[in-house]
Amino acid sequence: MEFVILVDNNDHQIGLMEKQAAHIGPHLHRAFSIFIFNSKGELLMQQRALSKYHSPGLWTNTCCSHPRDGETLEEATSRRLWEEMGMRCEMHEVYTFIYKAPVGQGLTEHEFDHVFIGQSDDIPCINTEEVASWKYVSIDALSKDLELYPNHYTEWFKITFEEMLHHAKSVFPHLNQ
Repeated sequence: MEFVILVDNNDHQIGLMEKQAAHIGPHLHRAFSIFIFNSKGELLMQQRALSKYHSPGLWTNTCCSHPRDGETLEEATSRRLWEEMGMRCEMHEVYTFIYKAPVGQGLTEHEFDHVFIGQSDDIPCINTEEVASWKYVSIDALSKDLELYPNHYTEWFKITFEEMLHHAKSVFPHLNQ
């Protein structure tokens, strides 16, 4: 059984809850989202596995998950990027946000999300239990596709894409080209 860390609006831990129960509640819990860019300024996207209990088959950021109790965000992001995408790289937290969005099957994501960005030209070695496919995509092509086909993307990705891009451009100036 997997547990998430319940938090208040200031990200202070207030308890633990089984993951699916937290999504049924919904209860605010700690999460993270990772966005990895290559040296060309393309974003590494993943398509969620078709077996995922929510948002199956949708495209989303490089990796996202929940830290375990007692685990730092740095440990959690490194662990999960390796578990899902089979890669490692340096990452930096750039901002946080709280969101609440239905994700189907009677579930709602209500997360205090820590957003991390990094840079790598590595080719992922995906865990097919978590990830169906992957691709590096230019920001222009991704922006157009998001506008034309929003239902192909996860709710949290649509919510944070523009703000993430703003922060990423300050860290990676070549994205401004």
